[in-house]
Amino acid sequence: MLRRYSYWVYFLAALIWYGLASVQAVAQTDATQPMRIGSKRFTESYILAELLAQTAASSGAKTQVLQGLGNTAIVFEALKSGQIDAYAEYTGTIAAEILKASTDMTLQTMQAALAKHGLGVAVPIGFNDGYALAMRAADADRFGIRSLSDLAKHPELTLGLSNEFIGRADGWKGLSSKYRLAHTPLGLDHGLAYTAIENKQIDVMDIYTTDAKINAFGLRVLVDDQNYFPRYYAVVLYRLDVPQKHPAGWAAIQQLQGRVSEPAMIAMNAQAELQSQPFDQIAKQFLVSAAANLPSADTSTARPAGQFLMQVWKRLWADDLWRLLGQHIVLVLVSVGAACLVAVPLAISIYRHAQLRALVLGSASVLQTVPSLALLVVFIAALGTIGFWPALLALTIYAVLPILRNTCIALAEVSKGQRSAAQALGMTDAQSLRLVELPAAMPTILAGVRTASAIAIGTATIAAFVGAGGLGERIVTGLALNDSALMLAGAIPAAALALFSELLFEAMATWRR
Repeated sequence: MLRRYSYWVYFLAALIWYGLASVQAVAQTDATQPMRIGSKRFTESYILAELLAQTAASSGAKTQVLQGLGNTAIVFEALKSGQIDAYAEYTGTIAAEILKASTDMTLQTMQAALAKHGLGVAVPIGFNDGYALAMRAADADRFGIRSLSDLAKHPELTLGLSNEFIGRADGWKGLSSKYRLAHTPLGLDHGLAYTAIENKQIDVMDIYTTDAKINAFGLRVLVDDQNYFPRYYAVVLYRLDVPQKHPAGWAAIQQLQGRVSEPAMIAMNAQAELQSQPFDQIAKQFLVSAAANLPSADTSTARPAGQFLMQVWKRLWADDLWRLLGQHIVLVLVSVGAACLVAVPLAISIYRHAQLRALVLGSASVLQTVPSLALLVVFIAALGTIGFWPALLALTIYAVLPILRNTCIALAEVSKGQRSAAQALGMTDAQSLRLVELPAAMPTILAGVRTASAIAIGTATIAAFVGAGGLGERIVTGLALNDSALMLAGAIPAAALALFSELLFEAMATWRR
């Protein structure tokens, strides 16, 4: 019976080898790597990444866009570690969040401070995109609120703020102190906050001043009457070796200086958020229009026509489906396979020792309670890299517990009669384990692998936050755009993959019987 399962072990080992070999092959091509442009996880950053990449590509340079890598801390760590070469950042964020300094720093002062990290800042793109708070215009009129000082008089209002804004040095903490705001804000994804304020689940939200949805959702931007918020001019944050490694691409990017105005950026954001146009298409249209001195592309804010189900269907079968599905499957197979190689031998070594077993299982349980994004940040800092490896380690840790627990339980519950029979036949402990105990425990062990696979399929969506790909890319982008159709286009294949996994394990169980 055990021989039947050995084929699956060989299969998993081969898949793990293939996945790791593929990653290693990519890592070994450093000399031919393209110019890698990263982005944060909001609409404008996605568009700016495409603008930078397409501008560099127009010079003949090879480029790669790594979209939606997360918040400032994650993207900046990716830049420092060399996983990306450049990304669009904002002067206020560089000063307050990255350099922990005064927000009125000049570009020259920033350049000197960043040079210590092997980084530079250049190419003011041409527009300011600052933070502000906004609320429904009708409610603002009803309460007589025009400014942030007026907001302080209404602590009963519910604030829904992005998690990054709540944690930023130039965000909620300083703002609430400056204006004596007594509110306790709810942490909320920026894209979802628009839906929440439209549905009257929150009263006030933080916005970017170039958001396209401000007028579309009937919001009023509250006046910063004490001038708390600094100016956030869009610039390019880059590694100092980029001009040498990619001279043509860097020279082309410098031509973007001053070319994007605030109205143009708002129009591009509207194309993404209100018309559901792809980011690369928006950037291409802008560059073509700018080169020909034409007006910016369509700036209307009408929502895309067509039924919702048709939008879901179109996004579901987009060109990136098989690439993302393949990345998702590799992450799941490699992480679950690695978890099996860790958990089963570990369980075999501890299942006879009750105290040690309790300690190991307790430690595994604690690790599984750590939030996935927090675990990713820890691994990014420890490994000095983003992408496949941090995601793989996180997924493996989450997959270990069910396999470890089930293997321990299954081996501990093998009957004394079976063990006695093995001894009576003159078997050694190793022979008893291989020929009697493991075959008897195998159904329960497979049940643990089944559970681990389901967990991995769902959790693998976090890989998109660190540039490891997978179906989570659609979900993350959909969150940024508040695009339910795009989120479903990522969630449906993930659910189908989970269903297929369940059917496969059920077929294996039936075959065993």
